Amino acid sequence: MANRARTQPGATKAAEVEESKALENIEVFYERNKKRINSITTIVLVVVVGLFAYFKLYKAPQEEKAATAMHFAQTYFQADSSDKALNGDGQHMGFLKIAKKYSGTRQANLCHYYAGVCYLHKGEFKKAISELEDFDGKGTPVQYAAYGLLGDAYIETGNMNKGIEYYNKAAGDKDNTALTPMYLLRAGLAYEKDNKVDDAKKAYLRIRDEYPNSDQAREIDKNLARLGVLN
Repeated sequence: MANRARTQPGATKAAEVEESKALENIEVFYERNKKRINSITTIVLVVVVGLFAYFKLYKAPQEEKAATAMHFAQTYFQADSSDKALNGDGQHMGFLKIAKKYSGTRQANLCHYYAGVCYLHKGEFKKAISELEDFDGKGTPVQYAAYGLLGDAYIETGNMNKGIEYYNKAAGDKDNTALTPMYLLRAGLAYEKDNKVDDAKKAYLRIRDEYPNSDQAREIDKNLARLGVLN
């Protein structure tokens, strides 16, 4: 049957057209899902960062000054005014200057995270990578969020391998039922776009089997079916 198909006029061309359409559909699906969950990511990150700041920051004099300075930058951040959050408003400092002036404080470290998010929203992905890589959230939930944002930034620069690497790091906390399945989905979509079907299946199966109650699990069977996994 296969040999007969190969010898039929136009069969090869038709197969190529079908393959091209399939790849285009994957890219459209990838972009649609990435945009859809960006808003979810932002909400989760703001909550996580807020908890981190509240429970973890010192109240030494230098820390207090930095925290006071951050208040205005955070207000602009929450109002989606990335430029003022980064650079200040002429009277109050933005995250970039606070990070430099209060270097060594926990607030300055957190400013790198905020700055990375701002640059990501502005589409300045290389600057986002630089700021997020300067952030040290080791031992906190925020580190996994930062990994996920680095994954987004690297994907946007066309570095699929680094993007996937950071998505997998972001999914490294098995107990985090909010972030982990979300970044497993992103990893799976990126694997598909990079033609790594087996790796995509593994990511999707983890969502299905380990996080059955997550939002991502609701439609994961469709992703699996697309890759030939029917049960």
